[in-house]
Amino acid sequence: MQNLSNTRRDWIKKSLLSIGAVAVAPQVVWSNRVENALTTKSKFLFHNNHFNEYTPPKFPDLDNLKARLMWNENPYGPSEMAAEAFQKEVFNGNHYSWKSLGQLTSKIAKMEGVKPEQVMMGPGSSDLLEKTALVFFQHGGNVVSADPSYMSLVAVAEAAGGSWKSVKLTSDYQHDLDAMEAAIDADTKLVYITNPNNPTATITDTDKMKDFCRRVSKKVPVFIDEAYIELSDGGMANSMAPLVADNENILVSRTFSKIHGMAGLRIGYMIGKAETLEMINQITRGGMGITGPSIAAASASMDDTEFLVSCRTKLVDARKYFTSYLDSRNISYMPSQTNFVIFPIEVAGDEFLSKVYERDMAVRAFKFWDQDWCRVSMGKMEEMELFTGALNEILV
Repeated sequence: MQNLSNTRRDWIKKSLLSIGAVAVAPQVVWSNRVENALTTKSKFLFHNNHFNEYTPPKFPDLDNLKARLMWNENPYGPSEMAAEAFQKEVFNGNHYSWKSLGQLTSKIAKMEGVKPEQVMMGPGSSDLLEKTALVFFQHGGNVVSADPSYMSLVAVAEAAGGSWKSVKLTSDYQHDLDAMEAAIDADTKLVYITNPNNPTATITDTDKMKDFCRRVSKKVPVFIDEAYIELSDGGMANSMAPLVADNENILVSRTFSKIHGMAGLRIGYMIGKAETLEMINQITRGGMGITGPSIAAASASMDDTEFLVSCRTKLVDARKYFTSYLDSRNISYMPSQTNFVIFPIEVAGDEFLSKVYERDMAVRAFKFWDQDWCRVSMGKMEEMELFTGALNEILV
């Protein structure tokens, strides 16, 4: 017990105090980065040579945005069934929710074909990415991941004392699995793959991914972040979750923030080998920070297949509308398998953001591969029409 207490103490000192509390919504972390960048008049939100994000001219006025297209939210959720379940459970808010959390865990385990002890819950999947990074990299080591990649796990790994070995995507925007395997060395603690990838919205061939995971996981754990998997063309058929059921050394994370439309309710999960999740639980407990109403809403949303299908259809329709617009303007873009699209811009990212923001709209702008990019989330059709109208004025 003394050793475990010392481990927790060292972890808190080394990790949490150096990067701030991480069990918060990703948009809160982004908001803090924006505030700091605006205060210091920094052009970018990150400080690395591979991938960066332009600082917006101001924090978006969320109450008056005409097109809220920056956080890859689902504009149609949560479902009525989820909302009703949430409201009903509020009146049990005086009680802890361990029993209902256990029931949801078992429900997810059954859906994924694994045992309940192979499921770890968290307030959003980003929380689980960051907890994994804190545990795996508290004593250093490197994470092999794509260039570009979703930075949540990578940033915390670096803050905890690790390093990032970035591997550029292939020419068709898939993960370069051969190069990633070659990048593994004696100090590699984890391979992290976001599939479909963020911020590129692209997906890697499922058969190649399965072969890679089976082979590489014998050398080092492989973490597959599947936040957007339901929105891909193949849907759940593209998931690596069956490999967890086969007892491969794989972690797979999912979230209720995207297809379920519950970004503000903060709930997600990851599945993996029971001993791996127990190692993480020894230092930072899973399930903490999830409210009873969010648990009830998540369970109800899992049952509302009509809503999930409707959301997917609307988001894909918005994606088709927007990519058709880009085609009409002869603007290239990466082939999206998510609820966002990224395309190159020929003006500086900060200048582009200023012109978008002055029209009471919000998107994101990145810089990687010596190119500036706009990433736009798929909103309701009227939001997409407003944004394409704005692009007609901005990209003259």
